[in-house]
Amino acid sequence: MKVLIVSFYYEPEVGAAPSRITNLAKGLKASGMDVDVLTCLPNYPKGRIFDGYRGSFSMKETIEGINVYRYWTYATVSKNPLKRVLAMTAFATTLWAFARRRKLIKSYDRVIIQSPPILVAASAIVLFKKCFGKHTILNVSDLWPMSAVELGFMREGSLSHRAMSGIERFMYRSADAVMGQSGEIVEHVLGMFPDKRTFLYRNLQPVQVEKQAKSKGQKLKIVYAGLFGVAQDMLSLLRGIDFVDLGVEMHLYGGGNQMAEIEEYISQGDKNIYYHGYVSKQQMGEELKKYDLSIIPLAAHIHGAVPSKIFDLLPEGIPILFSGEGEGARIVNEYGLGLVSPHGDYATLAQNIQAFVNMTDEEYAALVNNCLCASRDAFSYAKQMERFCEFIGE
Repeated sequence: MKVLIVSFYYEPEVGAAPSRITNLAKGLKASGMDVDVLTCLPNYPKGRIFDGYRGSFSMKETIEGINVYRYWTYATVSKNPLKRVLAMTAFATTLWAFARRRKLIKSYDRVIIQSPPILVAASAIVLFKKCFGKHTILNVSDLWPMSAVELGFMREGSLSHRAMSGIERFMYRSADAVMGQSGEIVEHVLGMFPDKRTFLYRNLQPVQVEKQAKSKGQKLKIVYAGLFGVAQDMLSLLRGIDFVDLGVEMHLYGGGNQMAEIEEYISQGDKNIYYHGYVSKQQMGEELKKYDLSIIPLAAHIHGAVPSKIFDLLPEGIPILFSGEGEGARIVNEYGLGLVSPHGDYATLAQNIQAFVNMTDEEYAALVNNCLCASRDAFSYAKQMERFCEFIGE
């Protein structure tokens, strides 16, 4: 079977979004499928085209046996909504240059289209489903425009909200099948189109699960690795917790539009907060071994959102401090992966950190073992990929 994946994100970009699509492409390739990727010139999450890719409108490269076709887009990490829409619209337009490869497009048995960005996904649906009649599978990782309303980017009932809602329904209706990264996403799609074929595809990691449970260090070290944006609001969390008073260290990796303010805050005296910049995904696996637990924050209850960082941590046996609500919090509680507090309730979060400080070695080891067992069984990448290959082959 020959598959094309259309996505705004792909490696060498870092973060949950490119990781999810890259893992999907490599997993399908390893399962014996012929895989191509249509994406834009890499720019995420720095907001500028990466070195080695600048100055080109389009480019083809082969990464681990996967042909990657890249086209120009307007790169930005600006909070300005007009600039963000421009970035989405740019690639939604330039991807149509791929249409000249008619013979190649006709060779694809399946086209998997990533959403969001919703404008890019809708454009790809029109091109590959409506114009070329290809069998399309929509990969939904966030429920736009619902998420935009919950994050305060868009007012419910506004003209832009109604327009985006119409585009959302068009995509679900047009796609031959829909895959969602959370149970809430799948339920949302089925609520609109009860007969739609769906698949729950979580952002699991194709890494070897640690065989032995790690021990807690004498001084508790907490890690956060990911984006520093409005959806996470790590700035408020760092301001709300006194890590010095708790006697623990907080270590940060990654970047985003809050990073400048966070670095300024860290510089204002000793706060037991340390920023290590960007590291590769491969290196991050080794870095995680240094830490006792990880914080996963959500700025609001975003319907359908399950932070991918949960599944990054499980194979390493790192318990979780979850600050937020929704399906992610339910997963942490149900599988005994750590402790949960509501977003913004930093008193409870501080109590949860203190609970980890006071844990016996046996109590901590039980949480670590829960993470390892969940990664082997309920959240096994290999088992999910086997089921997914059967799904797209139907």
